[in-house]
Order: sequence, then structure tokens, then C-alpha cells
Amino acid sequence: MKASTLHIGLFVWVWLTGVMGVHAQVPNPPNPAAFQATVLLNGLVRPLYLTHANDQSNRLFVVEQGGKVYVMGTDGAFNTFMDVSNLISVDALNPNYTERGLLGLAFHPQFASNGAFFINYTEANTHDTIVARYLVSADDPNRADLTSAVELLRVAQPYPNHNGGHMAFGADGYLYISMGDGGSAGDPQNYAQQTSTLLGKILRLDVDAPPYAVPADNPFVNDPASKAEIWAYGVRNVWRFSFDRANGDLYLGDVGQNTYEEINYHAFGTPNGANYGWRIYEGLHYYTGGNDPANLVMPIAEYSHADGHCSVTGGYVYRGGNIPSLQGIYLFGDFCSGQIWTTYRDTSGAWQTSRLLDSPYTIASFGEDEAGELYIVDYTGQIIRLDPAT
Repeated sequence: MKASTLHIGLFVWVWLTGVMGVHAQVPNPPNPAAFQATVLLNGLVRPLYLTHANDQSNRLFVVEQGGKVYVMGTDGAFNTFMDVSNLISVDALNPNYTERGLLGLAFHPQFASNGAFFINYTEANTHDTIVARYLVSADDPNRADLTSAVELLRVAQPYPNHNGGHMAFGADGYLYISMGDGGSAGDPQNYAQQTSTLLGKILRLDVDAPPYAVPADNPFVNDPASKAEIWAYGVRNVWRFSFDRANGDLYLGDVGQNTYEEINYHAFGTPNGANYGWRIYEGLHYYTGGNDPANLVMPIAEYSHADGHCSVTGGYVYRGGNIPSLQGIYLFGDFCSGQIWTTYRDTSGAWQTSRLLDSPYTIASFGEDEAGELYIVDYTGQIIRLDPAT
């Protein structure tokens, strides 16, 4: 593992000019010449995610699909925070089953005082999705206490793909969880449109009432025919969602079927229970078709599978201080092509989406540190930070 910082040249920048609106917090379109890529780490094995503990330590935590989580301090020290490889589906690193494994990590908002964090993985043998709570070691802040595990949630998976797996805490203090539609192709059981199953949903849990409680304002909490944990539905396989740290708004990258990838959006404080359309729609286009549900919410952005694109990776609204031209802009990318896009809402309320740049990376995830600076997780083994251009 290499923890030294390596500055590399600018990406092959691709900037598509056009008429772009102006958002109150986005005075100018992003300037790709204002930042560069810095390789922070390499030598990882199928990294999938990077996050922080929100505990003022400024440490970075990196998730590998095979079951390891690493911690990197500000001094460059790099250690194994936890290793749950023995719990993970044994085929997690098989190229034919690359959607299983250790898929999510989220630190409790009060991690600094309670030491609690959560992981999402597919279990060995059963291949069920497991959400479990752990505690940090009482003796070592850079190591998890593996004996502290408490299983919160278990969901059977009918196929090896579309496990979702991402988790994050919202501004309301609740844990949000992405559940894929169960896999195969085309959602053959139409799980995403059925509120009687957790598959094809975004879940919302109160994890401060062990093992968890359902928030009273979840949309189906009083519907005995529906799962109370559901917060939104009609998703295929949301691969990374994030909350804008400035206002709590939610952005979701939902992987498409054959032709279109999409970004969905939920403004903080607006009613829950959105139906994001799958499998009636793929992106903005009919997939199976049918009558539109009353609570249908269409994507704010989409792109096609042209030019080698294949699978969207949701990102973050930039709220760091180092790259002013990105302030308030949401970045997202494509796993196969390395293409990165931006989107933001202009003063008229319209969403403005543009291709920003081509990168050489297999974008498994974006990441955010405590200061709001952004990272790219390259599935081939690198962690890349976006820095101001030198």
C-alpha cells in the first residue's frame, strides 16, 4: 500500500459549452482548469467507498469490497480499521459477481461520543443483505471492536446483482439505506413498484432505538400492507446517494437497465414517499410503460449509454473551500467511461447539466472528507483527491 501523495497532470478535460443558467450559489459554470487530480493512495483491492467519521479527527476511511476498511490519519498513517472478510459472500471478488461484498459504511452523527458505525454487506452462504452496527474499540480509536456487532436488518436477495448497499445519515439524524430491486434484468417481479417488499427502495431508520425504530413520518408507517421502513421507492439500484451538507437536499444516482442512467433529487423538508419510476420508466423514457403514479418524481438529469457509458455513480454537491468554481455544484460520474458531469439548479429553477471532464478512472464512488473536499474512488485501486490547480 502506498500512502505518499503523487501529483499528476490535468485530466483530458472535455468541456461542452452551451447556455447555462446561473444559480444564486453558483455565479459561474465550473472551471475544469481550476483543479487537478492528486493520487492519494494506490495498491488497494477493489475499493468501493471513502468517507469520514465527522469526529474532528479528519481521518479518511476506505472500504474494500472484499471486507476490509482502512483508516488514514492526517499524518499519513494507514491502518486496518476492520476486517470482516469472513462474513462476506465468498464470491465477492469473482468477476461474475462483482455486486456483492462489503458495500456500505456510515458513521453515526454522534460517533465522537458513542463510537457507533454501521456497515452494509452481503452475507457469506445466504447472500442476504445485512446491515449491522459496530462500535469502535475502547482501547484504539483506529480499530473497530468486532465483538460489538449487532444485526439491525436482514433482507433476502433473489439474485446476485442489484444489492444497493449505500448508507448515509440525513440532516434529520436518520439512517438512509439503498436497496436494489433484487437483480436479474428488468425487475422481473416488479419489486421496485411494490411497497410490500424492501427491494427497490430507499429505507429510513431511527437507529437510536435499538435495534432500530421506524420514524413516525415515514410515508407507509400506518399502512399494514406496506413496509414501514420505506422512505422512497421505484428505484432500480441506487449506487451512491448523498446529502448536501449546506441544506440537507438528497441526490441519488440510480443505475439504468440498457440505455439510460439517471440522477434523482429530493429537497429537504418536502413530503416523503416519492416514486422514482422504475420499472415504468428508465430515466425519462418509458421502459415497461403504464399509468404514471400520482407520486411519480422524474429525474433531474440523465445520460445515455453512448460513448461507452454503462453505470452511473452518484456523487456530492461540492461544499469545500479549495475550489471556488465548484461551490454548490453536484458532481457525478460513470463507472465504465470515467466521464464526469455536473448539475445544478439555476435561478429559474431549471436543472443545468453539462459534461465536465473525461477521467482515466473506473469510478466506483466519490467521497467527501470533513472539510467537504471531494475524492474519486478508482475501482482499480486508487484514491484520488480533487485539488486546486497548481
